[in-house]
Order: sequence, then C-alpha cells, then structure tokens
Amino acid sequence: MASVTVWNEFVHEREHDAVEEMYPHGIHETIADALAERGHETRTATLQEDEHGLTSDVLDETDVLFWWGHTAHDEVDDAVVERVCDRVHEGMGFVALHSGHFSRPFKRLMGTPCSLTWRENEERERLWAIHPEHPIVDGIENPVVVPEAETYGEPFAVPEPDELVFTSWFEGGEVFRSGCCYRRGLGRVFYFRPGHETHPIYHDETIQQILANAAEWASENADTPADLDTENVTEPPESAYRD
Repeated sequence: MASVTVWNEFVHEREHDAVEEMYPHGIHETIADALAERGHETRTATLQEDEHGLTSDVLDETDVLFWWGHTAHDEVDDAVVERVCDRVHEGMGFVALHSGHFSRPFKRLMGTPCSLTWRENEERERLWAIHPEHPIVDGIENPVVVPEAETYGEPFAVPEPDELVFTSWFEGGEVFRSGCCYRRGLGRVFYFRPGHETHPIYHDETIQQILANAAEWASENADTPADLDTENVTEPPESAYRD
C-alpha cells in the first residue's frame, strides 16, 4: 500500500457553513480517513501551514500526493509548485481532484491551460468506466452514478491522456473526460473529476474505492525506457509552462 499525503486548500470549509456541515474536519480529512480504512498510510497538509505543509521531508516520504483546490490556486507558493513537480518527475504519484484541474502543479505538469466549461447545479452524473481493465476501476460497478453533481463539459484543454479511464455524462447533455492518466518523468498522474465541495461525493464508498485504487496505481513508477538517462534530463524553460 502507498504512503499518501492529501492536500487541501481548506478554504470553503472555514468560510461556508454548508461546506463545513458536509466536511466538518475538511475534505482532506474525509479522503485521508477513507484511504486509511483501505490500507493506505495517510497524512494531510493544507494551504495555511508553513510551506503549505509540503516540505521536502514530507514529499520525500510521500508516494502519492492528492490535491484538492478551488479558490486559492494563486496563493500556492512558486517554490512549493516547483518542489511538487520535481518530485513527480522523480517518481511521486499525483492525483488532481475536481477543481484541482486548475491547480498550479497540475497545470505545470500538463503544460496547457486546463480550462473547461462548467455549470454549478444539481444534476445526475453517470461516470462510465471506458477502460474496464484498468487497475483504477478494479471492483467498481459500471456506471458509477453520482446523484448530484456540478457539471463539467468539453472542451477540456489538457493533453491527450495516456489512458482515459472514465467519461462522464450529465443530465444536461454534457460529456467530459473525467478520469485521465498521464506519465510525467518517472511519476504517474491521475485527474479525477467528481468532488464538488457542496455535495457528499467523498463520503460515497464507491468514490472512496476509486481514490484508493488510484493511490495504489499512482504509487508505482511510470514505465521508463531502459536507455533513458534520468540523471541528466534537461528541463524546459520556465516560459514553457502556463501557470
């Protein structure tokens, strides 16, 4: 099992009563508890901590970093963004959750705007596993039904996924690539869409199992050609990234 750090900006739960009622100890604690119940070793970190709780020592002990952010993306320090991305290239897994598509680490790892269309509503979502043999969907019934969800829609400005695991359909007709797998350096990256803060998404046992599966999958290093010299890799210039 993996050593997982669950990061959350921890803003909505402290400022909005409805979110605090849904996640009284924070989204990060709910996710961490669910992963721990399924055998993973977990810790949490938040925006408000020194170095956002993501010191070099913490990341060195982290196999997979989960990231939930929404309204405070720009408050994440440059040095922390660089540290996280460096660790992914070195082999740490990274799981971006819901509005974490706009997080600075994810955008830097993708090298694209990561923009999309959205509507804040309460429509049913059907999350279809279109890669049923993938480890992330192990033991998951198809489709996963989310009774109330914020709607995301295409176009989703990310690179073509190495593997597309989930596609969502919403009552309003939108479709969206909701489970995208990437390899960055030696690290594995997974984007998972469900998780709006005013809905009980992370209390759902099926969603929790998907996250646990994702932690296990992302904890393994990406396949690397035997002749790739990972000790001497030239990084692209900072201007190549679109934060």
